[in-house]
Amino acid sequence: MRIVVALGGNALLQRGQVPDAEAQVENIRRAVRQLAPLTDDHEVVITHGNGPQVGVLAMESAADPRLTKAYPFDALGAMTQGLIGYWILQAMGNERPYRQFASIINQTLVDAHDPGFADPTKFVGEVYEEQQAHELAQRHGWQVKADGEHWRRVVASPRPREIIETKLIDHLLEESIIVVCAGGGGVPVVRTETGDLRGVEAVIDKDLSAALIARRLRADRLLVLTDVENVQVDFGTGHARPIKRTTPAELRRLEFPAGSMGPKVDAACQFVEAGGPGVAAAIGSLEETADLVHGVRGTYVTSN
Repeated sequence: MRIVVALGGNALLQRGQVPDAEAQVENIRRAVRQLAPLTDDHEVVITHGNGPQVGVLAMESAADPRLTKAYPFDALGAMTQGLIGYWILQAMGNERPYRQFASIINQTLVDAHDPGFADPTKFVGEVYEEQQAHELAQRHGWQVKADGEHWRRVVASPRPREIIETKLIDHLLEESIIVVCAGGGGVPVVRTETGDLRGVEAVIDKDLSAALIARRLRADRLLVLTDVENVQVDFGTGHARPIKRTTPAELRRLEFPAGSMGPKVDAACQFVEAGGPGVAAAIGSLEETADLVHGVRGTYVTSN
């Protein structure tokens, strides 16, 4: 099968963990031990988040006295694609030295008039207490919002419209190369009136980009890996219950948080709705990756 894997941010940096390189490299090694067996029998594309990492780079850029202005988010996104892609490549190569892997920096086309620019919802960077978050927002001109019990910076998150390098990714898969791409959803770009591409200040949701890539590549499976075993109704309450097998129509009738599970559910629905017979998406725990492929674990989404 052709499988697109959306690797959750917790696989790179756990909530509250100091974003040192050594910690992230070790987290990626653990994640790759779960992903590597997929590459033995399937064509695999790996996407990943970049929220904490792009937040660290943004802080460093904003604090650098040599710069007249901080680096824009499209440039920071490209930096994180290279950084995290390198870590994943190395870990995968160590697990499967007989396979070939490629990490590419790719661009994701968005609409310049997307409403996401007017209402930032994408969390980036570390978690803060409320007072500290507001102090940082005032100092750096950020926008911040509550993320569970903590607060984080938010930036615009327009919906992905096209993956510019889709043909290249398809070609690499046909050559039996495992591809790491669309890190952080891909570098956000818009097309100007002259047809040129130009970077914009945003971070695209990696799950929605993964769904778009999966559709364009005619994938058989989309795996959205996170730190919970299933999508849950009434998550965080005493009435919570897991959703194990479902359809896009059933999921669309429910509400999920926009900053966390919402995009994951939306991505799974989009992929299945656009797919043909046998196509499925699964949302679940990284530790159960192999079982997610066939719907043994996680929330398994099919057309009927």
